[in-house]
Amino acid sequence: QVQLVESGGGSVQAGGSLRLSCVASGRTSSDYAMGWFRQSPGKGREFVATITWSGDNTYLGDSVKGRFAISRDNAKNTVYLQMDRLKPEDTAIYYCAAVEGRRQSAIATLSLGRAEAWGQGTQVTVSS
Repeated sequence: QVQLVESGGGSVQAGGSLRLSCVASGRTSSDYAMGWFRQSPGKGREFVATITWSGDNTYLGDSVKGRFAISRDNAKNTVYLQMDRLKPEDTAIYYCAAVEGRRQSAIATLSLGRAEAWGQGTQVTVSS
């Protein structure tokens, strides 16, 4: 099973930017669809973004479309989440997740939050 470690979280003012990274180890990351979810206090886990194994297709949650972008570098076993024009409501713990598979079904499964592996999370705090 793949292991995931996130980094890049921190505190930023509204309108600022952060880039999160998720490094995968233990298995070949290119065999996995990857994604990001977030959870803030008192709220359920929210889908943020997913990306297919090849990086050719990406999907974003409605609340982050136009502001966030997901990408991956399989040579580095790393997935990124570029977050621009951050808002206070983006404050949350951000989790990296993975589902094995190169078919569209892997993305569909991951988008529902049914990940096979999760990272430990990284805190993002946006102040107004």
